Amino acid sequence: MTSGDDDLFDMDELRRAARAATPAPDAGKKAADLRLARENFAALQDSRGGARLTPDRPAGGPFRGVKRMLDALTSKAGLGLTTAVVACGLVLVSPAGEELFQRAPGLKGGSAPQPAVQGEGDAARIEPAGDWQDMEVELWGYDQPAVEESAPAGDAPEAAPRMAPPAPEAQTRMAPAPAEGEGFAPHALSRSAGDAMLTAPAPAPMAEMAPSFTEPAPLPQADTEAFANAPQTALKVTAEEPVSTFSIDVDTASWSVIRSSIMNGQLPPEEAVRIEEMINYFPYDLPAPEAGEAPFRPTIDVFETPWNAGTQLVRIALQGEMPAVADRPPLNLVFLVDTSGSMAAPDKLPLLQQSLRLMLPQLRAEDQVAIVSYAGTAGVALPPTAAGDRETILAALEGLGAGGSTNGQGGLEAAYRLAEEMGGEGEVSRVLLATDGDFNVGLSDPGALEEYIAGNRDSGTYLSVLGFGRGNLDDAAMQALAQSGNGQAAYIDTLSEARKVLVDQLTGALFPIAGDVKVQVEWNPAEIAEYRLIGYETRALAREDFANDRVDAGELGAGHQVTALYEITAVGSPARLTEDLRYAAEAPEAADHDGELGFLRLRWKAPGEDASQLLETPIAAGADEPGQEAAFAAAIAGFGQLLTGGDWLGEWGYAEAIALAAESRGEDPFGYRGEAVQLMRLAQALSE
Repeated sequence: MTSGDDDLFDMDELRRAARAATPAPDAGKKAADLRLARENFAALQDSRGGARLTPDRPAGGPFRGVKRMLDALTSKAGLGLTTAVVACGLVLVSPAGEELFQRAPGLKGGSAPQPAVQGEGDAARIEPAGDWQDMEVELWGYDQPAVEESAPAGDAPEAAPRMAPPAPEAQTRMAPAPAEGEGFAPHALSRSAGDAMLTAPAPAPMAEMAPSFTEPAPLPQADTEAFANAPQTALKVTAEEPVSTFSIDVDTASWSVIRSSIMNGQLPPEEAVRIEEMINYFPYDLPAPEAGEAPFRPTIDVFETPWNAGTQLVRIALQGEMPAVADRPPLNLVFLVDTSGSMAAPDKLPLLQQSLRLMLPQLRAEDQVAIVSYAGTAGVALPPTAAGDRETILAALEGLGAGGSTNGQGGLEAAYRLAEEMGGEGEVSRVLLATDGDFNVGLSDPGALEEYIAGNRDSGTYLSVLGFGRGNLDDAAMQALAQSGNGQAAYIDTLSEARKVLVDQLTGALFPIAGDVKVQVEWNPAEIAEYRLIGYETRALAREDFANDRVDAGELGAGHQVTALYEITAVGSPARLTEDLRYAAEAPEAADHDGELGFLRLRWKAPGEDASQLLETPIAAGADEPGQEAAFAAAIAGFGQLLTGGDWLGEWGYAEAIALAAESRGEDPFGYRGEAVQLMRLAQALSE
């Protein structure tokens, strides 16, 4: 370095300039500030409750942790990190660094806010100046509630309200489905759970919440999920197997699980896709039964298959009657709540509590509510209480906490025992199990659980199951319990879904109008060469089960709907996939049944009766243009088949499914169909 360089970088002169620019410390102000800090600290200590118990401090401490971190770094990384730390420290402690820090622009343009002392003496307190809250808004993109001022020192403020984990409803909402012809606006498929919990605003009051579709919580990394499904129904040759028999299914859990997966940026597992539950998730405009008829009315449509011009779809739809709400009997409802450790996540027990809050206003004063919680042990969290006493019920509900193992057997026994005690002549008793399906203590074997529940349903107490959370969702156990308990299974991933299940469809879920409902179709081999039932794999029945009243089947609730789709191939169609057998007998004549594709038979039992009743009607030949209700059901069926591989769809893909669903969306007062179109678009993107 030259002498000119020495003159340019005179360190002694720089030190003198720095000392001159640094104001001399004010000993009096320093003492005052120190005294004020001590007073405020003492005041805050006095205004708080006792110290919270914490585990013993682990050995080590911050310095040992830093040392471990540095030891783990490579030599180059360690050198770079230590150099950066030393450089930052020198800048911050220097006078120039202090000036630079003070002049740092805030997120909204001005200087960084400085704290100010308010008041004097005992009433003095330190308050932040500037709008730090606005800084959070710009950082995270959420509207934050105003920060309340601290109480003056010496005044004991009221206990701060307990902050509940945010419900999934408070997270990002799905944009409304774009109008026809508009582009699709992408949105985030997932978000950091930490960001949502720290910055999501508190949910609106329950009475003000409108139905909306929300992004569920991210899926946990650990995955022990189990789903109830079976291999796809095989193509049937009518001449060999003309009869198809199945039990109805009004469960909707599969659609919610599919939505949860797609909204988290994943296509659902194929075994989680039950097409009949996807189709039956949506309400349809169907004619209701007339007075004096069966408790439900069938509707049959025949139309060209969207994905195969050589075949036809036959839609069989049932519409249940809806008795007047005032005519329903008193309800005894036992909430059986899983409070095991696996329920601690925000999308499990906290969402469960908020969901049951939505349900309470739907109950009448003469109804009764009880709560049984179960973890390592089971206990009565709320004895039978009049539904009108909402404060007591809500207090018991909010007092539930998650921890321990899962004593499913003990919980079920306690719930059934309470339901029996609550029951009266002409009243309806129901157990509503809310869980992630993780039964790991007691009767953990699904077969034993089914047998136990089936043994209790004869008393008239049905069991329905609400699933919460992902990662260890035992859908198979939920389905088995609900079917054995003559109830329904639903999966709740948002408050919107809770409103749909527990508010809009509550009457149908709790008050059956027909039990053991079975469907049987006999296809005419003179008209139909092949057929296949789309979905209902887990509801298939043997032909002889149809007339056997001892064989259990699905229940139909008040106002419920059921839709089933068959794809049929006419005799002589070029779309036929099988050949006639060389040694088969000739196809039977159908002169007496000319114009019939098949014959529909329905069996059901009136509530409380043991003998079934029969309803029969022919399926007339001749395809018509599908109405928008039938077309939308076909679009959802196609979507489900795409999610499971699309083996039967040929070149028909997501674009065609989206177009068909958008064209047949029709009136959509709750936005369910618009959501379906959005999910199809997201699934299309994920599949590419």
